Amino acid sequence: MTNHQRAGRYLQQATGYQAFLPEPLPPAPDIDYDGELRTALSNADRNLARLDAIATLLPNPDLFVAMYVKHEAVLSSQIEGTQSTLEDVLAFEADSAHGDAPKDIEEVVNYVRAMNHGLKRLGEGFPLSLRLLREIHDELMHGVRGGEKSPGEFRRTQNWIGGQGSTLATAAFVPPPPHALMQTLGALEKFLHEGKSSVPLLIRCGLAHAQFETIHPFLDGNGRVGRLLITLMLCEEQALSRPLLYLSVFLKAHRAEYYDRLSAIRAQGHWEPWLKFFLRGMSQTARAATRTAHDIVALRESHRGAIGTNAKALKLLDHLYQQPLVSAKRVTAAIGCSTPTALKLLDDFQTRSWLKEITGQERHRLYRYQPYMDLFHRETVQSTFDAQAAPSS
Repeated sequence: MTNHQRAGRYLQQATGYQAFLPEPLPPAPDIDYDGELRTALSNADRNLARLDAIATLLPNPDLFVAMYVKHEAVLSSQIEGTQSTLEDVLAFEADSAHGDAPKDIEEVVNYVRAMNHGLKRLGEGFPLSLRLLREIHDELMHGVRGGEKSPGEFRRTQNWIGGQGSTLATAAFVPPPPHALMQTLGALEKFLHEGKSSVPLLIRCGLAHAQFETIHPFLDGNGRVGRLLITLMLCEEQALSRPLLYLSVFLKAHRAEYYDRLSAIRAQGHWEPWLKFFLRGMSQTARAATRTAHDIVALRESHRGAIGTNAKALKLLDHLYQQPLVSAKRVTAAIGCSTPTALKLLDDFQTRSWLKEITGQERHRLYRYQPYMDLFHRETVQSTFDAQAAPSS
Protein backbone atom coordinates (compact mmCIF):
# COMPACT_ATOMS: atom_id res chain seq x y z
CA MET A 1 0.00 0.00 0.00
CA THR A 2 1.42 3.41 -0.94
CA ASN A 3 1.49 6.09 1.74
CA HIS A 4 -1.20 8.15 0.04
CA GLN A 5 -3.50 5.10 0.26
CA ARG A 6 -2.76 4.59 3.95
CA ALA A 7 -6.18 5.92 4.96
CA GLY A 8 -8.07 4.46 2.02
CA ARG A 9 -8.65 4.89 -1.68
CA TYR A 10 -11.10 6.38 -4.13
CA LEU A 11 -13.31 3.97 -6.07
CA GLN A 12 -14.88 4.82 -9.41
CA GLN A 13 -18.66 4.46 -9.29
CA ALA A 14 -20.89 3.37 -12.16
CA THR A 15 -22.44 6.82 -12.56
CA GLY A 16 -19.07 8.49 -12.98
CA TYR A 17 -18.11 9.92 -9.57
CA GLN A 18 -15.44 8.66 -7.18
CA ALA A 19 -16.24 7.72 -3.58
CA PHE A 20 -13.71 7.19 -0.81
CA LEU A 21 -13.40 3.80 0.89
CA PRO A 22 -11.40 4.06 4.14
CA GLU A 23 -8.99 1.42 5.36
CA PRO A 24 -9.84 -0.12 8.75
CA LEU A 25 -8.27 1.36 11.89
CA PRO A 26 -5.64 1.45 13.26
CA PRO A 27 -3.60 2.82 10.35
CA ALA A 28 -0.94 0.72 8.68
CA PRO A 29 1.92 1.24 8.87
CA ASP A 30 1.57 2.03 12.55
CA ILE A 31 1.34 5.57 13.88
CA ASP A 32 4.81 7.16 14.11
CA TYR A 33 5.09 8.30 17.71
CA ASP A 34 7.81 10.88 17.19
CA GLY A 35 8.87 13.24 19.96
CA GLU A 36 6.29 15.89 19.03
CA LEU A 37 3.38 13.45 19.05
CA ARG A 38 4.51 11.86 22.32
CA THR A 39 4.72 15.29 23.95
CA ALA A 40 1.30 16.28 22.62
CA LEU A 41 -0.20 13.04 23.96
CA SER A 42 1.45 13.50 27.36
CA ASN A 43 0.21 17.09 27.62
CA ALA A 44 -3.32 16.14 26.65
CA ASP A 45 -3.39 13.24 29.14
CA ARG A 46 -2.15 15.50 31.92
CA ASN A 47 -4.62 18.31 31.18
CA LEU A 48 -7.50 15.86 30.95
CA ALA A 49 -6.55 14.35 34.34
CA ARG A 50 -6.48 17.82 35.91
CA LEU A 51 -9.93 18.57 34.55
CA ASP A 52 -11.34 15.34 35.92
CA ALA A 53 -9.71 15.98 39.30
CA ILE A 54 -11.19 19.44 39.76
CA ALA A 55 -14.59 18.18 38.68
CA THR A 56 -14.62 16.02 41.80
CA LEU A 57 -14.19 19.16 43.92
CA LEU A 58 -17.35 20.81 42.66
CA PRO A 59 -19.87 20.93 45.55
CA ASN A 60 -22.74 19.88 43.32
CA PRO A 61 -21.14 18.73 40.07
CA ASP A 62 -24.40 17.79 38.40
CA LEU A 63 -25.52 21.43 38.45
CA PHE A 64 -22.34 22.52 36.70
CA VAL A 65 -22.45 19.63 34.24
CA ALA A 66 -26.02 20.42 33.20
CA MET A 67 -24.99 23.97 32.37
CA TYR A 68 -21.79 22.88 30.66
CA VAL A 69 -23.59 20.43 28.39
CA LYS A 70 -25.94 23.24 27.31
CA HIS A 71 -22.93 25.44 26.63
CA GLU A 72 -21.40 22.76 24.42
CA ALA A 73 -24.73 22.07 22.71
CA VAL A 74 -24.95 25.71 21.64
CA LEU A 75 -21.38 25.80 20.32
CA SER A 76 -21.66 22.49 18.47
CA SER A 77 -24.96 23.53 16.91
CA GLN A 78 -23.52 26.91 15.88
CA ILE A 79 -20.88 25.07 13.84
CA GLU A 80 -23.78 23.58 11.87
CA GLY A 81 -25.32 27.00 11.25
CA THR A 82 -27.79 27.63 14.09
CA GLN A 83 -27.99 31.17 15.44
CA SER A 84 -29.13 30.46 19.00
CA THR A 85 -26.95 31.57 21.90
CA LEU A 86 -26.64 30.07 25.36
CA GLU A 87 -28.78 32.89 26.71
CA ASP A 88 -31.50 32.18 24.12
CA VAL A 89 -31.70 28.58 25.31
CA LEU A 90 -31.69 29.51 28.99
CA ALA A 91 -34.34 32.19 28.45
CA PHE A 92 -36.55 29.67 26.68
CA GLU A 93 -36.17 27.25 29.60
CA ALA A 94 -36.84 30.01 32.14
CA ASP A 95 -40.09 31.10 30.50
CA SER A 96 -42.63 28.71 31.90
CA ALA A 97 -45.30 30.13 29.58
CA HIS A 98 -43.44 29.28 26.37
CA GLY A 99 -44.95 27.20 23.62
CA ASP A 100 -42.99 25.29 21.03
CA ALA A 101 -39.32 26.14 20.87
CA PRO A 102 -37.94 27.94 17.81
CA LYS A 103 -36.18 25.43 15.55
CA ASP A 104 -32.66 26.71 16.34
CA ILE A 105 -33.29 26.32 20.06
CA GLU A 106 -34.91 22.92 19.55
CA GLU A 107 -31.73 21.73 17.84
CA VAL A 108 -29.74 22.69 20.93
CA VAL A 109 -32.29 21.04 23.23
CA ASN A 110 -32.03 17.89 21.13
CA TYR A 111 -28.24 17.93 21.41
CA VAL A 112 -28.50 18.01 25.21
CA ARG A 113 -31.02 15.16 25.10
CA ALA A 114 -28.78 13.14 22.77
CA MET A 115 -25.76 13.59 25.03
CA ASN A 116 -27.73 12.65 28.14
CA HIS A 117 -29.20 9.62 26.38
CA GLY A 118 -25.75 8.39 25.41
CA LEU A 119 -24.39 8.85 28.93
CA LYS A 120 -27.41 7.12 30.44
CA ARG A 121 -26.98 4.11 28.17
CA LEU A 122 -23.27 3.88 28.95
CA GLY A 123 -24.11 4.08 32.66
CA GLU A 124 -26.45 1.13 32.21
CA GLY A 125 -23.56 -0.90 30.81
CA PHE A 126 -24.57 -0.59 27.16
CA PRO A 127 -21.43 -0.48 24.97
CA LEU A 128 -20.46 2.36 22.67
CA SER A 129 -21.65 0.78 19.43
CA LEU A 130 -23.33 1.41 16.10
CA ARG A 131 -26.68 0.84 17.75
CA LEU A 132 -25.99 3.50 20.36
CA LEU A 133 -24.82 5.97 17.69
CA ARG A 134 -28.10 5.41 15.85
CA GLU A 135 -30.06 6.04 19.05
CA ILE A 136 -28.11 9.25 19.67
CA HIS A 137 -28.74 10.40 16.10
CA ASP A 138 -32.45 9.74 16.52
CA GLU A 139 -32.54 11.95 19.65
CA LEU A 140 -30.49 14.62 17.91
CA MET A 141 -32.55 14.92 14.72
CA HIS A 142 -36.09 14.36 15.99
CA GLY A 143 -38.40 17.14 14.85
CA VAL A 144 -35.73 19.62 13.73
CA ARG A 145 -34.00 20.73 10.54
CA GLY A 146 -32.90 17.55 8.78
CA GLY A 147 -35.45 15.54 10.75
CA GLU A 148 -36.93 14.26 7.51
CA LYS A 149 -33.59 12.63 6.64
CA SER A 150 -34.03 9.25 8.34
CA PRO A 151 -33.30 10.03 12.02
CA GLY A 152 -31.64 7.08 13.72
CA GLU A 153 -30.93 5.30 10.45
CA PHE A 154 -27.72 4.94 8.50
CA ARG A 155 -28.01 6.36 5.01
CA ARG A 156 -29.04 4.21 2.06
CA THR A 157 -28.11 6.79 -0.57
CA GLN A 158 -24.92 8.58 -1.50
CA ASN A 159 -24.12 11.83 0.27
CA TRP A 160 -21.30 14.30 -0.36
CA ILE A 161 -19.53 17.28 1.16
CA GLY A 162 -19.21 20.52 -0.73
CA GLY A 163 -20.27 24.11 -1.00
CA GLN A 164 -23.68 25.49 -1.88
CA GLY A 165 -24.86 24.03 -5.16
CA SER A 166 -22.18 21.33 -5.35
CA THR A 167 -22.96 17.97 -6.94
CA LEU A 168 -21.41 14.51 -6.80
CA ALA A 169 -19.24 15.53 -9.73
CA THR A 170 -18.02 18.77 -8.10
CA ALA A 171 -18.04 17.77 -4.40
CA ALA A 172 -15.01 18.41 -2.23
CA PHE A 173 -15.36 14.91 -0.78
CA VAL A 174 -17.59 11.89 -1.39
CA PRO A 175 -17.87 9.37 1.50
CA PRO A 176 -18.19 5.60 1.01
CA PRO A 177 -20.97 4.43 -1.32
CA PRO A 178 -24.08 2.95 0.33
CA HIS A 179 -23.23 -0.64 -0.55
CA ALA A 180 -19.90 -0.34 1.34
CA LEU A 181 -21.23 1.64 4.29
CA MET A 182 -21.92 -1.19 6.73
CA GLN A 183 -18.54 -2.75 5.99
CA THR A 184 -16.75 0.47 6.98
CA LEU A 185 -18.99 1.02 10.01
CA GLY A 186 -18.46 -2.55 11.17
CA ALA A 187 -14.70 -2.03 11.03
CA LEU A 188 -15.05 1.19 13.04
CA GLU A 189 -17.15 -0.54 15.70
CA LYS A 190 -14.56 -3.32 15.89
CA PHE A 191 -11.83 -0.73 16.44
CA LEU A 192 -13.83 0.97 19.21
CA HIS A 193 -13.73 -2.31 21.13
CA GLU A 194 -10.51 -4.05 20.10
CA GLY A 195 -8.38 -0.90 19.92
CA LYS A 196 -8.64 -0.50 23.69
CA SER A 197 -5.89 -3.06 24.20
CA SER A 198 -3.33 -1.55 21.84
CA VAL A 199 -3.98 2.15 21.17
CA PRO A 200 -3.85 4.95 23.80
CA LEU A 201 -7.30 6.38 24.52
CA LEU A 202 -6.76 9.90 23.22
CA ILE A 203 -5.11 8.62 20.06
CA ARG A 204 -8.07 6.29 19.64
CA CYS A 205 -10.47 9.24 20.07
CA GLY A 206 -8.66 11.18 17.35
CA LEU A 207 -8.61 8.23 14.97
CA ALA A 208 -12.25 7.30 15.57
CA HIS A 209 -13.51 10.87 15.17
CA ALA A 210 -11.68 11.34 11.86
CA GLN A 211 -12.86 7.94 10.60
CA PHE A 212 -16.47 8.70 11.54
CA GLU A 213 -16.32 12.01 9.68
CA THR A 214 -14.85 10.23 6.65
CA ILE A 215 -17.57 7.55 6.66
CA HIS A 216 -20.30 10.21 7.16
CA PRO A 217 -22.90 7.50 7.85
CA PHE A 218 -25.98 9.72 8.27
CA LEU A 219 -27.72 12.00 5.79
CA ASP A 220 -27.45 14.87 8.28
CA GLY A 221 -26.05 15.50 11.76
CA ASN A 222 -22.72 13.75 11.22
CA GLY A 223 -20.62 16.59 12.66
CA ARG A 224 -22.54 16.72 15.92
CA VAL A 225 -22.58 12.94 16.37
CA GLY A 226 -18.85 12.84 15.55
CA ARG A 227 -18.09 15.41 18.24
CA LEU A 228 -20.32 13.62 20.76
CA LEU A 229 -18.43 10.41 20.01
CA ILE A 230 -15.24 11.89 21.50
CA THR A 231 -16.87 12.76 24.82
CA LEU A 232 -18.70 9.44 25.02
CA MET A 233 -15.42 7.54 24.49
CA LEU A 234 -13.78 9.52 27.31
CA CYS A 235 -16.69 8.86 29.66
CA GLU A 236 -17.06 5.18 28.73
CA GLU A 237 -13.46 4.53 29.75
CA GLN A 238 -13.75 6.82 32.80
CA ALA A 239 -11.00 9.19 31.70
CA LEU A 240 -13.69 11.72 32.58
CA SER A 241 -16.16 11.00 35.35
CA ARG A 242 -18.46 13.68 33.89
CA PRO A 243 -18.86 15.09 30.36
CA LEU A 244 -16.80 18.25 30.67
CA LEU A 245 -14.55 18.21 27.61
CA TYR A 246 -15.70 19.27 24.17
CA LEU A 247 -13.77 20.40 21.11
CA SER A 248 -16.42 22.63 19.55
CA VAL A 249 -14.79 25.95 20.52
CA PHE A 250 -11.42 24.80 19.22
CA LEU A 251 -12.81 23.34 16.01
CA LYS A 252 -14.93 26.42 15.36
CA ALA A 253 -11.89 28.68 15.74
CA HIS A 254 -9.78 26.37 13.58
CA ARG A 255 -12.44 25.30 11.11
CA ALA A 256 -10.26 25.68 7.99
CA GLU A 257 -7.33 23.77 9.49
CA TYR A 258 -9.69 21.09 10.80
CA TYR A 259 -11.01 20.37 7.31
CA ASP A 260 -7.52 20.58 5.80
CA ARG A 261 -6.19 18.02 8.30
CA LEU A 262 -9.03 15.60 7.55
CA SER A 263 -8.49 16.06 3.81
CA ALA A 264 -4.76 15.36 4.21
CA ILE A 265 -5.55 12.06 5.92
CA ARG A 266 -7.64 10.92 2.96
CA ALA A 267 -5.39 12.27 0.23
CA GLN A 268 -1.93 11.59 1.68
CA GLY A 269 -2.35 9.30 4.70
CA HIS A 270 -1.24 12.08 7.03
CA TRP A 271 -2.57 10.68 10.30
CA GLU A 272 0.22 12.06 12.51
CA PRO A 273 -0.31 15.79 11.72
CA TRP A 274 -4.03 15.29 12.33
CA LEU A 275 -3.38 13.65 15.71
CA LYS A 276 -1.05 16.47 16.78
CA PHE A 277 -3.75 18.99 15.87
CA PHE A 278 -6.40 16.95 17.66
CA LEU A 279 -4.32 16.56 20.84
CA ARG A 280 -3.50 20.27 20.87
CA GLY A 281 -7.22 20.94 20.81
CA MET A 282 -7.80 18.47 23.64
CA SER A 283 -5.13 20.18 25.77
CA GLN A 284 -6.39 23.71 25.19
CA THR A 285 -10.01 22.74 25.73
CA ALA A 286 -9.22 20.83 28.94
CA ARG A 287 -7.22 23.76 30.32
CA ALA A 288 -10.07 26.18 29.59
CA ALA A 289 -12.65 23.90 31.23
CA THR A 290 -10.38 23.46 34.26
CA ARG A 291 -10.10 27.23 34.68
CA THR A 292 -13.86 27.57 34.46
CA ALA A 293 -14.51 24.78 36.97
CA HIS A 294 -11.96 26.24 39.40
CA ASP A 295 -13.50 29.71 39.14
CA ILE A 296 -17.02 28.35 39.60
CA VAL A 297 -15.96 26.71 42.87
CA ALA A 298 -14.46 30.01 44.04
CA LEU A 299 -17.50 32.03 42.93
CA ARG A 300 -19.95 29.72 44.68
CA GLU A 301 -18.00 29.72 47.94
CA SER A 302 -17.69 33.51 47.87
CA HIS A 303 -21.40 34.03 47.33
CA ARG A 304 -22.42 31.40 49.87
CA GLY A 305 -20.18 33.09 52.41
CA ALA A 306 -21.83 36.43 51.72
CA ILE A 307 -25.33 34.94 52.16
CA GLY A 308 -24.62 33.28 55.52
CA THR A 309 -27.37 31.07 56.90
CA ASN A 310 -30.37 32.29 54.86
CA ALA A 311 -31.73 28.94 53.72
CA LYS A 312 -33.99 30.30 50.95
CA ALA A 313 -31.18 32.45 49.56
CA LEU A 314 -28.84 29.47 49.55
CA LYS A 315 -31.44 27.39 47.69
CA LEU A 316 -31.81 30.17 45.12
CA LEU A 317 -28.04 30.37 44.69
CA ASP A 318 -27.82 26.63 44.05
CA HIS A 319 -30.66 26.87 41.54
CA LEU A 320 -28.82 29.60 39.64
CA TYR A 321 -25.93 27.23 38.93
CA GLN A 322 -28.31 25.01 37.00
CA GLN A 323 -30.54 27.72 35.54
CA PRO A 324 -28.80 31.13 35.60
CA LEU A 325 -31.81 32.93 34.07
CA VAL A 326 -34.77 33.16 36.44
CA SER A 327 -38.06 34.96 36.95
CA ALA A 328 -39.98 35.52 40.16
CA LYS A 329 -42.41 32.78 39.10
CA ARG A 330 -39.55 30.35 38.46
CA VAL A 331 -37.98 31.16 41.85
CA THR A 332 -41.20 30.49 43.76
CA ALA A 333 -41.47 27.06 42.11
CA ALA A 334 -37.79 26.19 42.39
CA ILE A 335 -37.24 26.96 46.06
CA GLY A 336 -40.78 26.69 47.42
CA CYS A 337 -41.47 30.22 48.59
CA SER A 338 -44.10 32.92 48.21
CA THR A 339 -43.97 35.53 45.46
CA PRO A 340 -43.10 38.37 47.91
CA THR A 341 -40.19 36.28 49.25
CA ALA A 342 -38.99 35.54 45.72
CA LEU A 343 -39.12 39.23 44.80
CA LYS A 344 -37.23 40.14 47.97
CA LEU A 345 -34.50 37.59 47.19
CA LEU A 346 -34.22 38.77 43.59
CA ASP A 347 -33.92 42.37 44.76
CA ASP A 348 -31.23 41.41 47.27
CA PHE A 349 -29.20 39.50 44.67
CA GLN A 350 -29.59 42.39 42.24
CA THR A 351 -28.34 44.85 44.86
CA ARG A 352 -25.26 42.68 45.31
CA SER A 353 -24.70 42.88 41.50
CA TRP A 354 -25.14 39.13 41.20
CA LEU A 355 -28.34 39.34 39.17
CA LYS A 356 -28.96 41.62 36.20
CA GLU A 357 -32.50 42.31 34.99
CA ILE A 358 -32.47 41.82 31.22
CA THR A 359 -35.98 42.64 29.98
CA GLY A 360 -36.36 46.26 31.06
CA GLN A 361 -40.01 45.54 31.78
CA GLU A 362 -42.10 46.18 34.85
CA ARG A 363 -43.79 42.79 34.64
CA HIS A 364 -42.56 39.30 33.67
CA ARG A 365 -39.01 40.32 34.44
CA LEU A 366 -36.09 38.00 33.79
CA TYR A 367 -32.82 38.03 35.71
CA ARG A 368 -29.40 36.75 34.66
CA TYR A 369 -26.82 35.41 37.14
CA GLN A 370 -24.18 37.62 35.59
CA PRO A 371 -20.90 36.49 37.25
CA TYR A 372 -21.63 32.86 36.38
CA MET A 373 -22.55 33.59 32.78
CA ASP A 374 -19.41 35.70 32.45
CA LEU A 375 -17.27 32.65 33.23
CA PHE A 376 -18.72 30.70 30.31
CA HIS A 377 -18.40 33.66 27.97
CA ARG A 378 -14.80 34.13 29.06
CA GLU A 379 -14.05 30.45 28.40
CA THR A 380 -15.36 30.74 24.85
CA VAL A 381 -13.41 33.92 24.15
CA GLN A 382 -10.20 32.64 25.76
CA SER A 383 -10.37 29.26 24.07
CA THR A 384 -10.83 30.94 20.71
CA PHE A 385 -7.90 33.24 21.40
CA ASP A 386 -5.69 30.32 22.50
CA ALA A 387 -6.60 28.33 19.41
CA GLN A 388 -5.93 31.22 17.05
CA ALA A 389 -2.67 32.18 18.75
CA ALA A 390 -1.21 28.67 18.78
CA PRO A 391 1.11 27.72 15.90
CA SER A 392 -0.05 24.99 13.55
CA SER A 393 1.38 21.54 14.10
